[in-house]
Amino acid sequence: MSERKLRLGVAGLGRAFTLMLPTLTGDSRVALVAGADPRPEARGLFERDFGGRGYDSVEAMCASAEIDAVYVSTPHQFHRGNVETAARHGKHVLVEKPMSLALADCAAMIEACERAGVSMVVGHSHSFDRPVARAREIVASGALGALRMINAMQFTDFLYRPRRPEELMTDQGGGVIFNQAPHQVDNARLLAGGRVRTVRASTGAWDASRPTEGAYTAFLTFEDDAFASLTYSGYGHFDTDEFAGWISEIGVRKDPERYGAARAALAGVSGDGELALKNQQNFGGPRYAPPPVAAPGDTRWHQHFGLLVASCERGDLRPRPDGLMIYSDRERRFEELEPPSVPRSEVVDELHAAVFAGKRPLHDGAWAMATMEVCFAILRSAREGREITLAHQCGLPPGF
Repeated sequence: MSERKLRLGVAGLGRAFTLMLPTLTGDSRVALVAGADPRPEARGLFERDFGGRGYDSVEAMCASAEIDAVYVSTPHQFHRGNVETAARHGKHVLVEKPMSLALADCAAMIEACERAGVSMVVGHSHSFDRPVARAREIVASGALGALRMINAMQFTDFLYRPRRPEELMTDQGGGVIFNQAPHQVDNARLLAGGRVRTVRASTGAWDASRPTEGAYTAFLTFEDDAFASLTYSGYGHFDTDEFAGWISEIGVRKDPERYGAARAALAGVSGDGELALKNQQNFGGPRYAPPPVAAPGDTRWHQHFGLLVASCERGDLRPRPDGLMIYSDRERRFEELEPPSVPRSEVVDELHAAVFAGKRPLHDGAWAMATMEVCFAILRSAREGREITLAHQCGLPPGF
């Protein structure tokens, strides 16, 4: 018997939506039935491509009886209001990271969903990726002894992709702390069991034309005395995909000869010109192109987030796009993991099980709020020059 279809409405037909499109259109458990966006060109393309109904407001879409759940992929500052609207109409929620821009907003989103009796999943973050989840399974088994240390490193061109003005303003959710740190923090928290005790961090904002944080290094301690070092740079020089055989973050081949392409595309573009360029490339725009997928006959890979090494007492674990490297006391071996036929299908796994089986998701509101507390602490530690103690952490749900 086939699984029930999850009838999904999308709030915000922008960049996050397009990156999830291979999942939403490729997973047989999902039916794209509605999309809300203020841009008529985006609504029109949605209706033509998917046969769903376009709405000019999230409120109107959530009132539809044809929707089981809402995928909130609007700009960060709208997440709380969109989630509260969906919950008020009895819709389950998948909300993009970052969950929100204040802990009070995160708490309000959790309360709204609990009051309405609906589930909330927060993602995509790379802790959904199967190689990371497999590393967690080995850590939890105790086969290599207790986890002691995590090192994560990611270098990209994030800061030089076309941006709206607020995407370069930290207090409006711009920069790498809100947009990229949740991936690394989620990975570290998953591997170490969730509960971060303290954060000490430094951040970098080194380009006056992109006046927000473009880099950070954070040192996390966990309740069981494990620790993690997380480093990210979005300044478009070194690329950690070089360590992954030029397989990109989204699991497709990358051409290393296109070095500097993001910076080059922005050369001579400023102010309203950059906003116009972003709008042209967005879903429904004249320069919109679907996200790249594996070519026919090409090898498929898992998605990843740079170099990640988890060190246990008797061995190290390194997730890769094709599986997991295991370095134990006696052997170095590779565990191949068959990639999903649909990228990010793990997100649908959690949402579908929550909606139709009542299973508590790993990436629920409490988990995401704890991740955001770490991200806020990275900013605060860098600004105040001191270690920050956390107060809203949570462990993994039973079974993880």
